[in-house]
Amino acid sequence: MLNSRALVLATVVGTILQVAMVTAGHTNKSIAGLFAVGGMGFSLVAGLLYAMWARGGATSSLAIGGLLAGAICALIGIFVSYMLGDVPVTLLALGTISSAVTGAIGGWIGKFLFKAGAVVAAG
Repeated sequence: MLNSRALVLATVVGTILQVAMVTAGHTNKSIAGLFAVGGMGFSLVAGLLYAMWARGGATSSLAIGGLLAGAICALIGIFVSYMLGDVPVTLLALGTISSAVTGAIGGWIGKFLFKAGAVVAAG
């Protein structure tokens, strides 16, 4: 079962990151050159955030929540970039699909990083 609160929060944070990136990339070509990597990276972060806020969910539920958060925030970010004239309309499909995959990976990884009631320390 999806955690709607976690989905909304992760999607909002991911969307803020995506829109900030494409807005900055509109005037800075070096940032625009990183749209693909940055966009998928932010979708991965959205998936991780979903897993963190939806602690204790089944692995499949966390992956699906991450997929949705990653796809939605990417779709919004890519749409803003398209409206600014920086990317072709075809990127809406390709970019959203690839970001959905990275969001799902983030949700899956989050299952192992964020245990119910605890955060696994790195290092």
